Amino acid sequence: MPSSPTTSVRQPPSPRAIAWWLVICAAMIFIMVVIGGATRLTESGLSMVEWKPLHVVPPLNEAQWQDEFSAYRTSPEYILKNVGMSLGDFKKIFWFEFTHRLWGRIIGLVFAVPLLWFIWRGAVDRPLFYKLGGLFVLGGAQGALGWFMVASGLVDRPDVSQYRLAAHLCLAFTVYGLIVWVALDLFGKDAPASVRLDPATRRLSAVLPFFALVVIGAGAFVAGINAGLIYNTFPLMDGRVIPEAVYSMDPWYLSAFEDATTVQFNHRVVAITLVILVAVAWWRGRAAAAGRTRTVLNALMIMALVQAALGISTLVLQVPLGLALAHQAGALMLFTLTVWFAHTQRRVRAEPARAGSPLHAEPAE
Repeated sequence: MPSSPTTSVRQPPSPRAIAWWLVICAAMIFIMVVIGGATRLTESGLSMVEWKPLHVVPPLNEAQWQDEFSAYRTSPEYILKNVGMSLGDFKKIFWFEFTHRLWGRIIGLVFAVPLLWFIWRGAVDRPLFYKLGGLFVLGGAQGALGWFMVASGLVDRPDVSQYRLAAHLCLAFTVYGLIVWVALDLFGKDAPASVRLDPATRRLSAVLPFFALVVIGAGAFVAGINAGLIYNTFPLMDGRVIPEAVYSMDPWYLSAFEDATTVQFNHRVVAITLVILVAVAWWRGRAAAAGRTRTVLNALMIMALVQAALGISTLVLQVPLGLALAHQAGALMLFTLTVWFAHTQRRVRAEPARAGSPLHAEPAE
């Protein structure tokens, strides 16, 4: 029976509304990673020695502060590094870690509540439901992995495991990248498809986000064992391209994760390789790229150079806080652009190949 003119049909939110919500979530994760970097660099991450997932209220009076401080004084960090620390100094490191944890819980709420609303309004079909549900599970796993990382510094040594730190950071980037990808999918439903670049460049576009994650993981190992505080010269290390001490541990393969010389050397190598790969992609695609693809490709090349400059400056100046945070934020921006560039080559339009043109005339996917 037809509805009367006065009857209104409630329309579900558009895909673009969901996409903008995901952009907000991605931006919050971006901030979260920077806060995490500040927490790490100020050595504040072990100031809270208990994991209370529902704890969102900081100490509000002197007695509560004394309780937190008493718990901290039982930790290896206090006993071996900070014995005699005042309550005032404890508060400084406590606020970094508390903010980091609180922001993570806020992200969980900002993701979960709108997700339920979008589902209730009928805006989420089955494929999108599985994607968003998977992201929610990964977000929860990231919180658990964060505590697993912190717990490693509360047992014998006053520092977290570099292995768990690398896993925690790489999972954060992975969740962030997947959210960006799904948002781009939703934005692209009504957008024109991108220009198809040549097959080799398209394959390279798919590799770049994964290789960027390798660089990020290598950087996490540098941070985890403070390898950035040695060999503060570039491009040489101790006057050599390849330092003598590289891969000197027994067994040798542990050097890649536990020897400061090797860890820093590896990070240099993979970071330089990433810049070269981006340059190759830009050189091969610059003539054929147009519109959004050209903009993203040019931004990717510029950001790769900026990030390299930030990394070198951070090393040479012995890891000042501001530059180190800029370098971490730069890693996120560069990773975002690798994901975006890869995405432009997933929805492409076919064009007839011209003589000498790098365009490829395969059917669009």
